[in-house]
Amino acid sequence: MDYFKYTIQLEPAQSEIVLAFLSQLPFEAFQENEGELIAWLAASDFDDSFKQQFAELKERFKLREATEVIKPQNWNAIWESNHKSISVGKFCQVRADFHEKETDIQYDIIINPKMAFGTGHHETTYMMMDQMKSLKFDKTTVLDLGCGTGVLAILAAKMGSDDILAIDYDPAAYENTLENLKVNGLEGIKTQCGTLADTGDHSYDYILANINRGVILDSLSALYGKLKQQGLLLVSGILNSDEELLLQNATANNFKQVNIQRKNGWICVSFMKT
Repeated sequence: MDYFKYTIQLEPAQSEIVLAFLSQLPFEAFQENEGELIAWLAASDFDDSFKQQFAELKERFKLREATEVIKPQNWNAIWESNHKSISVGKFCQVRADFHEKETDIQYDIIINPKMAFGTGHHETTYMMMDQMKSLKFDKTTVLDLGCGTGVLAILAAKMGSDDILAIDYDPAAYENTLENLKVNGLEGIKTQCGTLADTGDHSYDYILANINRGVILDSLSALYGKLKQQGLLLVSGILNSDEELLLQNATANNFKQVNIQRKNGWICVSFMKT
């Protein structure tokens, strides 16, 4: 699948509010650099509705942007030339297979993505992994919703979960997850190309949802139903500015907030089904 890469020039004071609005459009990932924001859009989402909404935001915030089409076969070269391994303390390391393994790391994860989403470098993925280190995954059931590269499912398996479903609606992410499971020796993890509605009647001890505000808010009731009693929902992909909205909606759907973490304008929250 082709992707559009938008490089948007931003003033520092604009960054958080513009990102909040852009996150409501079907962009799949963002990369924040000094003075600019890079946003990735699947070509299939480049429709009239997107064009109109993006044009309105450009006019409202006086945005300047450059756009280019990125072919799928270019992602490996981009990854190898620009990416470094990332570590969450001594808890886990996420690296490509051409990176050296750090010593004294508890969990070593190899990710060779076709797209640099869900590799641990973005604040949301980093916080999800950081939150996971305090949880007990031994012999638990786990749903990795919007699995991207499969990094969270892989970490859950290495931490002891023996019943995992990694699911993503994007065929490219699904295929990339399969590849990363193989390189980590975890081909037994169940994988699926689909949405939450496609997961059947199975219930879970943990649901890991590092996706976006719209999908999370729309899915809270269904997510509650998918959890076992005392099960935990761990969500990210939420901006600081949407914290109150998330907590209100979670409470309305009978979730109890357990923990919250903040990093560079993003939040990661865990909720319990009680």
